[in-house]
Amino acid sequence: MSVFEHPEFDSHEHVAFFHDSATGLKAIIAIHNTNLGPSLGGCRMWPYLNSAEALTDVLRLSKGMTYKAAMANLQQGGGKSVIIGDPRQHKSEAFMQAMGRFVESLNGQYVTAEDSGITVADLQAVATQTDHVAGTHAQYNVLGETPTGNPAPSTAYGVFVGLKQTVKHVFNSNLNGVKVAIQGMGHVGYRLAKQLHEEGAELYVADIFPEGLAKAEQELGAKIVAPEDIFSLPVDVIAPCAMGSAINDESLPDIRAKVIAGAANNQLAREELGQVLYQRGICYAPDYVINAGGIIDIYHQKKNDSSDSALREHIDQIGDSLDEIYQRAEEQSLATNIIANRIAEERFSKQG
Repeated sequence: MSVFEHPEFDSHEHVAFFHDSATGLKAIIAIHNTNLGPSLGGCRMWPYLNSAEALTDVLRLSKGMTYKAAMANLQQGGGKSVIIGDPRQHKSEAFMQAMGRFVESLNGQYVTAEDSGITVADLQAVATQTDHVAGTHAQYNVLGETPTGNPAPSTAYGVFVGLKQTVKHVFNSNLNGVKVAIQGMGHVGYRLAKQLHEEGAELYVADIFPEGLAKAEQELGAKIVAPEDIFSLPVDVIAPCAMGSAINDESLPDIRAKVIAGAANNQLAREELGQVLYQRGICYAPDYVINAGGIIDIYHQKKNDSSDSALREHIDQIGDSLDEIYQRAEEQSLATNIIANRIAEERFSKQG
């Protein structure tokens, strides 16, 4: 099967494959749409089972970035890159420099940044080979802390803003006493948990790695749950903050929460599941809308006339975007992901 016949191919403009025999790097870059500007999207490193799984991921992620940029009111397009391998074992400086040469070969049509499995130090190695990198240095921080270049604080803050707005929409309440189950205690998941804890939420957390779980239990009073049980808990909110396709045909029937609002990309295994959630009375915050804080952060870091407050105000608009989606969903009796897609398409398609 060629890329053109792939079920996740969506008129992508460019899909490139790269192999560096000296370092063992195997990577894919997908550019979905550049109507609003050059494509921007993080580089993800993951131990994919095979290249077919990696291709599926990069096609879905790059498309999501186009929609995310449009919904975040950014003048840029959508792209993404994936590296096949275990980030805890297979990385080296030469490995990441090879990735930099791959990015450079696309002549600026794709700008890379941090994503799962990639650190600021990794991006700095990439940046020795190409100028088309974002997130290697930072000027602003959404919470007024020392900027590091890591967009995780902004991503987490955006999800917090969106989750809080969604709880207000569904329950007409604040977060005090609201039960939230978080799947994934990584850089974003833990920061989200901390902000929810400060607002009085009751936390349940799960992860395949133990480090973040122990910290959440000790510092935030979170209850640790087995990964296979996180979606069936009697909670108010489920926040997927790990890998994609968390909401699927197996997990959906067990969901008892009335809100799904998390940081993960591509949370729905199939777009049709959004309508199933709607029919069950579950409010889904479309992932690429609520988790746009990171891409907004990267956008502002490239501007010399921005500020901590300007960055925060831009991310705060995520709540307004979700309100618009929820209102139109109710008026048209359609799933929130369908409405979000239509709004985004209105924005990036007319530019072509």
